[in-house]
Amino acid sequence: MWNYFYLIHLQYLGYRFHGWAKQPHLKTVHFMLDKTFKFVLKGQEFKTLGSSRTDAMVSAENSAFELFLKKDIETVEFMKLLNENLPPDLKAVSIEKVDQDFNIIKTAHSKEYSYLFAHGQKAHPFSSPFLFCFKEKLNIELMMEGAKLFVGEHDFIRYCTRPKENSQVIRTIDESYIERNTLLSANFFPKETWVFHVHAKGFLRNQIRLMMGQLYQLGKGDLTLDELKESLSGKNISNFEYIAPASGLILQKVSFRNNSSEDHH
Repeated sequence: MWNYFYLIHLQYLGYRFHGWAKQPHLKTVHFMLDKTFKFVLKGQEFKTLGSSRTDAMVSAENSAFELFLKKDIETVEFMKLLNENLPPDLKAVSIEKVDQDFNIIKTAHSKEYSYLFAHGQKAHPFSSPFLFCFKEKLNIELMMEGAKLFVGEHDFIRYCTRPKENSQVIRTIDESYIERNTLLSANFFPKETWVFHVHAKGFLRNQIRLMMGQLYQLGKGDLTLDELKESLSGKNISNFEYIAPASGLILQKVSFRNNSSEDHH
């Protein structure tokens, strides 16, 4: 049915969006993209398919989606027209032609997320779209040790909101660590901010926010390192009571197998 296929990388500020996926009567990233394509493509048939279903208020530094077309496009002019018509909190950053065998879901081999946070104070309200400030003073050094425990293959049954019977809860985390934030800066940010990095092939529903939630519990003294380690054993399947807010979470990068490392604009 489709003759031309394009991989487009996208940035967005998620604060006013109800996530990626289309939902009735709600403003989502996918809805706004398709609404813009209907205008830009002037009635030409198309389909879009995203690589990641981010939650409400989650942002993306480098997300991706695939565009399916019946007629070819001139990419330079198309990108210019697309960005002129997208809302200011959405930006297409690159486009490249892929073949019909490219599968944006199966070909994605790595997803990198970051969670920006501060602690022990009330942050300036302007910070809220970009990071979350925990009111308690946290033990950052202990949280750094806790973050390392997520690396490797574990049972993440407790780190998934409403898992389905066929959910693959055994997941491998490639990288997980906390460091001082150098990703984003602003004069209204708290003086000292931190970032939790986590990389894997894929994630369960709300997995990273639940991981951050447990690190928060660890940092404020309500959880021990041994208890955190035990939570990854699969022996206890009870739900966690706390999930970190979405506004600090950013999809940093989606990488694809056998895909050009260069961005074609």
